Amino acid sequence: MNDTTPRGGLRTVRRRLLLAACAAAATAMVPGPALADLVGVLPRIKPSIVAVGTYQRTRSPAFQFRGTGFVVGDGRLIVTNAHVLPDTVATDKMEALVIAVPGEDESAMARPVARIAADRERDLAVLRLEGGPPLPALALARDERVQEGQEIAFTGFPIGAVLGLTPVTHRGLISAITPIGIPQGKARDLNPALVRRLANDVFRVYQLDATAYPGNSGSPMFDPRTGEVIGVLNMVFVKSTKENVLSDPSGISYAIPVEYVNRLLAGVR
Repeated sequence: MNDTTPRGGLRTVRRRLLLAACAAAATAMVPGPALADLVGVLPRIKPSIVAVGTYQRTRSPAFQFRGTGFVVGDGRLIVTNAHVLPDTVATDKMEALVIAVPGEDESAMARPVARIAADRERDLAVLRLEGGPPLPALALARDERVQEGQEIAFTGFPIGAVLGLTPVTHRGLISAITPIGIPQGKARDLNPALVRRLANDVFRVYQLDATAYPGNSGSPMFDPRTGEVIGVLNMVFVKSTKENVLSDPSGISYAIPVEYVNRLLAGVR
């Protein structure tokens, strides 16, 4: 545009620019395909999310939250992280391992479970519901086609029962597929957990560009387009291996690939 542009032409140009800006803003406000898919998928995800903990009627609070779990298979199997489960349960004091199923009124119903399988090397565990009706189950991905840069979502209880047992969903992406154990340059940086990882099975985990919290341990990480579970959030086990030399823990989140869940479930009867 130059100084010889007619005044009427200038108004026309400005009007066109304004219309173009409005159109661009309107386009930006339209949810993207992944977000639209997630809105449709979440109603299928949330009924399968449970809180894992212990229950003892005589203590306060009676239910003590330990981590997140999710329902798979026939509706009676619960997948979580192995570190979420207590080493022992005081059955002589009427303590029991349970899951809490959130209700529509933000209350929760505790149901007893039994541990039936564990993979300590990959920090996975399977529980079985004892009695009562089955719960809605999530589908597990079978084909490993996860790629760096792929969008993901996960649902769990990031801060436990502090604000009530309401499942919370976060979005992010897979920023790297990386070995769980990184060789260290100095012997003093080694710890027993890292030595075991490096000596036995250096498998790969998903590093996430997403914020998760300790209560998210055991949360299902799923494809927001389909709802299929592609990993299990892990906020303690992986960090203790990959970030053992850090004086302050980073905000990076990790997930265990679902292929190890499938292998563990294959041995469950």
